[in-house]
Amino acid sequence: MALLDAIKKAGAAAHASGNPVAVLIGRVTGTNPLEVNVDQRFTLSEDFLIIPEGVSDVQRIRRALEPGDIVLLLRVQGGQQFVVLDRVSA
Repeated sequence: MALLDAIKKAGAAAHASGNPVAVLIGRVTGTNPLEVNVDQRFTLSEDFLIIPEGVSDVQRIRRALEPGDIVLLLRVQGGQQFVVLDRVSA
């Protein structure tokens, strides 16, 4: 439910400001702590990421993120936080 709330919050903020929400592709470069590199331009630390249970090690049905995984990111308005939407295939 937290992921849905974060997406709704991002969408509402983008609509209010007139700025679209950015969708980015990143690659996991570390897991302890989690780090995601975006377009070989910048690296996001865990502090800037919102991680849904579907890609964390809390839910054992799916595997946790691993270095080399490619992830779909949703930039929250202002660019200070990013929602990891899911792992994508290369």
